[in-house]
Amino acid sequence: MGKVLRSIGLMSGTSMDGIDVALVETDGDTIVRRGSSAGYPYEAAFRDRLKRGLQDARSIHKRDERPGTLALLEKDLTLLHAEAVKTFLHENNLLPERIDVIGFHGQTVLHRPDEALTVQIGNGDLLARETMIDVVYDLRASDMAHGGQGAPLVPAYHAALARGLSEDAKVETPVAFVNIGGISNITFIGTGEEPIAFDSGPGNTLIDQWVEAHAGVPYDQGGMIASQGSVLPGLASRYLAHPFFSSQKRRSLDRNDFAPPAAGEASLEDGARTLAHVTAAAIFRSARHLPNMPVTFVVCGGGRLNPVIMQDLASLAETAGGRVLAAEALGLNGDSMEAEAWAYLAVRSLCGLPLTYPGTTGVMQPVSGGRLATRPATASEGKSFRAV
Repeated sequence: MGKVLRSIGLMSGTSMDGIDVALVETDGDTIVRRGSSAGYPYEAAFRDRLKRGLQDARSIHKRDERPGTLALLEKDLTLLHAEAVKTFLHENNLLPERIDVIGFHGQTVLHRPDEALTVQIGNGDLLARETMIDVVYDLRASDMAHGGQGAPLVPAYHAALARGLSEDAKVETPVAFVNIGGISNITFIGTGEEPIAFDSGPGNTLIDQWVEAHAGVPYDQGGMIASQGSVLPGLASRYLAHPFFSSQKRRSLDRNDFAPPAAGEASLEDGARTLAHVTAAAIFRSARHLPNMPVTFVVCGGGRLNPVIMQDLASLAETAGGRVLAAEALGLNGDSMEAEAWAYLAVRSLCGLPLTYPGTTGVMQPVSGGRLATRPATASEGKSFRAV
C-alpha cells in the first residue's frame, strides 16, 4: 500500500462536448475514495474549432507536429482546462496546494494504432504553470511504444472499482464495465488478476453526427428523436457486418472509422433509432471476443442517458443471461468515471505501476507511462521536468 494522494482528473472525450473534472484520493492501487466532480461544457464556437482541428490533424505524421490551427488550438484548449480546474477548486473550497497531481488527458485529434501514432493535444507544462499543480500527461505514448494500441486506458480503474463492488457483494462476476462515449469500450473483470478490454464499436458519435447534420442539435437528448423512429434492418446489418467485429485482433477505434449514413438513407427519426440499436448491438457483437459472457454489465458514459440504447442493451443482455445496470445503481457516477480514471492513472503513473496490460491494449507486457510536468518552483525550490 502506497501513500494516498489527492488527484484531479481531466477528460475531454471524443464527443468533444466539454471538460469533465473529478477528484479522487488514491494510492494508485487498491484504495479509491471518490470525491466531487463537475462538467464544464465547451461553447459552440470552440467545438467548431475542435472539429476543424480534427481535419488539420489528418496531415500529422509525427506526434509533435501541429499543422494548421492545432498549435493555437492546443494552447487555448490547455487554458480552458486550467480555467476548469480553477473553477472546480473554487466551487469545492480547495486550494491548489491541497492537490498533489492532475491527470491530464487532453483532446485526441488523431489515433492511428496500426501506425503506432496517437496525438492528444494539451500542454502539460502550461497547465502546471497555470494551476500551480504538478501534471501527469501523455499517458498513451508509452503503451504504443511497447506494441500496444494506446487505448483503452480506463480498464485499470474499472478493475479497481470492480474489486470494491465484488467485496461489497454489489455485483456478480464476471462483470463488464461498458463506457458509451463517442466510441464505446468494454472492460471484462473475471477471476484473473488482469482485466481484458477493448473498444467495442461506435458509441454516441454516429448518433451525434446524424442529428447535428439533420436536426441542428448536438445530440439526441434523452433519446427523444430515436424513440420516434424504427430500426432499419438493412442499415443496421451493414454497420454490424464491418470487419472490425469479426476480426480476431481487437483494435482501438478513431471516430472516423465509422461514418454516419448518407443523406437520404433514412429519415431523421429512423436514422437515430437505427444508430442507437447499432450502438447497443455492437457492444454484444464485440463481447463475443471475451472469455465468457459477463453476468453484470455496468454502463457509464453519456450513452447511458439514452433510454433507447439502454433498452436495447437490457434486451440483448437478458437474452445472454445477464443484466444491465447504470453506474448510478451501484453508487458510481457514470458522467465522471473517465475523469476519475485519469486521476487514478496519474497517481498510478507516479508510482510506476502498470497502466495497460496485454489483455487491454495488446501491449507486449504490463507497462506504465506518462510524463510529469512540475508546477513552477518557488524561490526555495528547484525546477525539474522528468519522464515518469
